Amino acid sequence: MLEGIMIGLSAAFSIQNLLMVIAGCLIGTFIGMLPGLGPMSIIAIMIPVAITLGDPTAALILLAGVYYGAIFGGSTSSILLNAPGVAGTVATSFDGYPMARKGQAGKALTIAAVASFAGGTIGAILLMIFAPALSSVALLFHSAEYFALMVVGLSAIAAFAGTGQVAKALMMTILGLILATVGEGALFNMPRFTLGLMDLQSGISFITLAMAMFALPEAMFLVLNPARGASGAEAGSGKITNLRFSREEAKAMAPVIGRQSVQGFFIGVLPGAGATIASFLGYAVERNIAKGEEQAEFGKGSVKGLAAPETANNAACTGSFVPLLTLGIPGSGTTAILLGALIALNVTPGPRLMTDTPEVFWAVIISMFIGNLVLLILNLPLIPYIAKILAIPRNYLIPFILFFTLMGAYIGQNNATELLILVGLGVMATILRFADYPLAPLLIGFILGTMLEDNFARSMQLYRGLDFVIERPMTLGLLVLALLLVLLPSYRARRARKRAEGVADGD
Repeated sequence: MLEGIMIGLSAAFSIQNLLMVIAGCLIGTFIGMLPGLGPMSIIAIMIPVAITLGDPTAALILLAGVYYGAIFGGSTSSILLNAPGVAGTVATSFDGYPMARKGQAGKALTIAAVASFAGGTIGAILLMIFAPALSSVALLFHSAEYFALMVVGLSAIAAFAGTGQVAKALMMTILGLILATVGEGALFNMPRFTLGLMDLQSGISFITLAMAMFALPEAMFLVLNPARGASGAEAGSGKITNLRFSREEAKAMAPVIGRQSVQGFFIGVLPGAGATIASFLGYAVERNIAKGEEQAEFGKGSVKGLAAPETANNAACTGSFVPLLTLGIPGSGTTAILLGALIALNVTPGPRLMTDTPEVFWAVIISMFIGNLVLLILNLPLIPYIAKILAIPRNYLIPFILFFTLMGAYIGQNNATELLILVGLGVMATILRFADYPLAPLLIGFILGTMLEDNFARSMQLYRGLDFVIERPMTLGLLVLALLLVLLPSYRARRARKRAEGVADGD
């Protein structure tokens, strides 16, 4: 291992590879800020550029820098405009955007930068130590375990509901699961619920749905409620000086960053899980274990609520390189594109990568440390200028949000029908927001719905019905965990209610 690290250090600190890290981080950060242009799109575009470099190490360092740079930069549009740049930063908007509306945009961006840096760096350390051992653990996860993991994700829905809104959150989750069934299923190549429209045969685009649920209603609210624009834009106007967080906030964030770096990394290791699920589960876990007053702050501008998903998604990005490099199994759509790039460069990822081409394996890991430092150095000085987006007058800000929303939906599928779907879903989301329905559970149901259905159907075929629950102990353990996540909030709410009743009786 020490010999491998020395090889990685000498390769990563060459002038060419240092330039590749900086270029990848810059491109990724910029692309991540633009809604709709996620890491998958830009990596696919940059594969020909990477191949022309000729050097597999430099090419993979460049593409990896774009990947975690996009996740790092994706928090900016989530915090400032409530328009998540990439799927992994949707959970960032839950508390990041309320902080920006309170006039704390600078602080929110600083917290996001620090949490992202910590998550990425700790993830890189864990990758360096555990990569060989974790590759064998990842192989233990089959369809049954992935189904159970998706159930764990859905069971945490209560964490995204406000007080007394659990029933509404469940209804929205079911609606998300229903929307996930539109288009062709994984097992049967037959269109479902497409209303005869060819454009719906591949299903509803996640980017379109994310824009419709968050960005479009925000633009409509700014139009319908002028006072809303004043609190966000005018509070952010002038000098943005509130860039630092207090010592108390740092103490509150430290354990969250520690927990979510580890949890996010291990979720990223599982093929098919990825940064999106890691960020949602990270947010849910931290909200569920928070105490009464802190728990009530989630969704209203909680420091912990912002730090948790930002740490988890960056740690998961690093974790997703474990199955890619050690097994040759892509852990997400983005790493699937990276796998294609590796094969095009005549590098075969798998168990022999560490012994056959150690300079590629270790240089990529070492470059992650450099990349996370570069991202922090690039982003922190730019925060005062980035945060001034909130100082844009409301009559300019609304067209700005609408332009990026429509552009993001169109570029995602290159299909004009997506714009009609976006507007229809956006109007529905605005009505639901007026009725005080939480929109995050709908998006979570949609994201997990397809994977839940695919893995459940595959498990039913392999294990003669529901026998897989009993035959696979890991599956049973995950389902028990899901049950605890459902019962724990109810138990805590009942205990708090009894305590309140006891205090009232005492009075």
